[in-house]
Amino acid sequence: MRTVLVTGLGGAGRTTVAAATATAAARDGLRTLLLSAEPGPALAALLGLAEPPTATPAEAAPGLRVARIDAAADFRTEFLALQRTAAPALELLGAAPMAGEELTGIPGGEQFALLRAVAREAARTSVWDLVVVDLPPLAEAPDLLALPERLRRYLRRLLPPERQAARALRPVLAQLAGVPMPARWLYETAARRDDELAAVETLLAAESTTVRVVAEPSPSATAALRAARPGLALYGLRVEGLIANRVLPEHSTDPWLADLAARQRKCLDEWAAWDERGGDPVLCRVPHLGHDPRGTDDLARLGVPAGGTGVSLGPSDTGVTDLRADDNLLTWSIALPGAAKEDLGLVRRGQELVLTVGPFRRIVPLPSALRRCTVSGAGLTDGVLTVRFTPDPGLWPAQG
Repeated sequence: MRTVLVTGLGGAGRTTVAAATATAAARDGLRTLLLSAEPGPALAALLGLAEPPTATPAEAAPGLRVARIDAAADFRTEFLALQRTAAPALELLGAAPMAGEELTGIPGGEQFALLRAVAREAARTSVWDLVVVDLPPLAEAPDLLALPERLRRYLRRLLPPERQAARALRPVLAQLAGVPMPARWLYETAARRDDELAAVETLLAAESTTVRVVAEPSPSATAALRAARPGLALYGLRVEGLIANRVLPEHSTDPWLADLAARQRKCLDEWAAWDERGGDPVLCRVPHLGHDPRGTDDLARLGVPAGGTGVSLGPSDTGVTDLRADDNLLTWSIALPGAAKEDLGLVRRGQELVLTVGPFRRIVPLPSALRRCTVSGAGLTDGVLTVRFTPDPGLWPAQG
C-alpha cells in the first residue's frame, strides 16, 4: 500500500489536488481511499456526490472511496472509551460521568482524529492500494506529521515502559510499604496510545509514503515554500512533488491575463530549478479550468498524476560516515534544502540531538556509534548539514 499526503498553502486548492490525485489513481485501476476533514457539503460538491461523505468509506467513483474525518465524533468516541476504562477511579473520586450528547469538539481535535484515521486505514493494507490524505495547510502540516514522534517521546519520559514490570508487585508494595503506584489503566492506556502512534510513525517513515505540496504560483507562495522546504526535510518527509495549481494559459489576448501568466511563469521557472533530480522534474503544472472543479470528470481534466509514482527527494538523514582513519572523526549528514545558516540551531542533549531550522524543531536520537563521541563542529554546504563528532578515547578502542 502507498500513501500520499497532500498539503499546501492556504487557498491553493490542496483538497482539489488530493481529490484529483485519488481520482487519477482509481482510473489507473488502483483501489483508492481519499481521507479528508473538509466540510461534508464542500467535499460532496467537489466529487459530484449526492450526499456528503461520512466517516465510513463510501464509493465516489469506480475504484475510489472517500471518508470524511469528523473531529467532534472522534473526540466523543475516544472520551467515552477512556471514561469507561477509568470508571473505577472516577467512582472513587465521586466524579459524575458525562453523556455523549454533552461532548463537543476541542481545539486540536482535528489533528488527533486525522492521525487515528490514518493509523486505522494503514492497518488495512489488503484493502487499499493507495490512501490519499488531505492534510491541513502547509503552515500546520509539518507539526502535525511530527506529532506521533513527539507524543511517543513524551509518553516514554512520563510513563517509562520498564516501570510497567512493577505492576505485579504493586499490591504487595502498597500493603507492606505504602508505596504509591500508578493505576493499572494508566499504563494500559498509555501502551495502547503508544501502539497507535507507533503505527502512524512507521507509516510516515516508510518509503511508500510521500508528500505533495500544492501552491498557486506567486511571489508570496515562493517565499512560503522556500521557508517550508527545510522544515519538511528536517522531519524526514519524502516530498514527491510540487503541484503548481491554477496555472493560466501562456498565450492570451487579454493584457491583464497575459501579464499574470508571465508572472506565474517566472515563479514556475524558479520552482522547477529547485526540484530537478537527474533531469526528472517533480514540478507538476495543473491548469486553471476557468471554474471550480465539480465532479470526477473535472478532476480528471486537471491532469494530476496518480500518487506514489513520482520522483522522491528522499529522507533527511543521509547517514554516518566514518573518517577515523584519516581525521579521527565521524560525520552525520542531514539534507536540509533551502536552509540558511542563520536559521540553524544544534544542541547535544545526552543521547539526543536538538535540531532547529527557523520555526521548526526536532529532537532526534543519535545513531549508536555517535553516542560514544562528542560534537566537535558542524557546517552547512549546498543544503546539507554535516555534524562532526570526535570519538571519546575512553569509549572507543585504540586504532591499530
